[in-house]
Amino acid sequence: MLTASMKEVRRKTPRAQVLLIIPDNLSAHKTPEVRKWLEANPDVHFHFTPPSSSWWNAVKGWFAQLERRLLCRGVFTSVTELKHKIERFI
Repeated sequence: MLTASMKEVRRKTPRAQVLLIIPDNLSAHKTPEVRKWLEANPDVHFHFTPPSSSWWNAVKGWFAQLERRLLCRGVFTSVTELKHKIERFI
């Protein structure tokens, strides 16, 4: 089923901009309705997560470390300072 939010994203994004969407591997994202919509919107590309999704667990773990080590109880006086500290953390 094509969600209303996906249709809204398409409406709000300039047509010249390519959209790369990473949905999970549910069969709902591969229905004839979705395929037809993707054909009508050739600038939208779905890249499905691997069925095992072990890489996603690693990404979530990395962000958990970022939160625990840097963001939790952190005091940042500007977005620039936050960006700099995140880049140093990386």
